[in-house]
Amino acid sequence: MINYDGKRFRKVSTDPDAPVTLYRQKDDLVWAELTGGGVRLGSLTGKCGEDGTIDMAYTMVLASGQVISGHSTNTPEFLPDGRIRLNEVWERYGNPGSRGTSAIEEVAE
Repeated sequence: MINYDGKRFRKVSTDPDAPVTLYRQKDDLVWAELTGGGVRLGSLTGKCGEDGTIDMAYTMVLASGQVISGHSTNTPEFLPDGRIRLNEVWERYGNPGSRGTSAIEEVAE
């Protein structure tokens, strides 16, 4: 199992203001809090499988005031430099709901 505790991740994009999320982990429980960019405050909570895949729920209050929630399955991929990329398959609940894919990468120290 991958230990995500203390690892920081950022969405793969060119936006320098994209939030950096600090992950915490105890056994198979994973959680994080994020702020920045278009997110006033967000949190995620989930479980990490033996293969490092994280199954999580998330909530966020966006800068626009919109409150969103959803579910994501994040599958790890190791980059050539040893960092982790999490490939996300997500679903946002509510109106309007949406589904999609994205990726976040471990921030180099």
